[in-house]
Amino acid sequence: MCTALSHHFCLMNPFESIETRRLLLRCVNPSDAAATSALMTAEISRWLASWPYPFTAEMAAKRIDSMRDMAFKGDALPLAVVRKTNNELAGWVTLSRDAADGRRGSLGYWLGVHHQGYGFMKEAASTALSLAFKTMNLDVVEAGAQPLNEVSFAIMRFCGMRMVGERMLYVPARARNELFRFYEIERSDAVHAD
Repeated sequence: MCTALSHHFCLMNPFESIETRRLLLRCVNPSDAAATSALMTAEISRWLASWPYPFTAEMAAKRIDSMRDMAFKGDALPLAVVRKTNNELAGWVTLSRDAADGRRGSLGYWLGVHHQGYGFMKEAASTALSLAFKTMNLDVVEAGAQPLNEVSFAIMRFCGMRMVGERMLYVPARARNELFRFYEIERSDAVHAD
């Protein structure tokens, strides 16, 4: 976590912010901890593998520090999704490099309940995916969701991803294995989708 000695590092950003029509996508930062905690409700957490509920501000601060460290190493793009109209944190989009295969990445995303239904995640996820291919030198990006999460699959398809199968995944948020359906997109297909 940020300390007096590391305060300057905490204020630096590993990459430039990106603006879309309605959103600002910027690196998550320590000031996002309280809002992240407040947005992570049981209704949101139930669809996510690594975001338990309750998700305290302290847990959020640790996640933010960890993701920023990964971003500075070039292994992640942890993006705060911010509404430009009111500068309010709406959720996160994260791209992370696969530890076993550095040319593969994974896409994860979520929005707080009252930010859903406006098409924000289609805007954010497609922009983030394009950024990941350009800056992280990835060949393939995958995303997964539980089979009943049709909204997430619609976002994946919007981003040009195609279904590649199902597999069990250990879900730390609930300390059990769950079935996930996975989609992916290759760099060459992402270039054509832009």
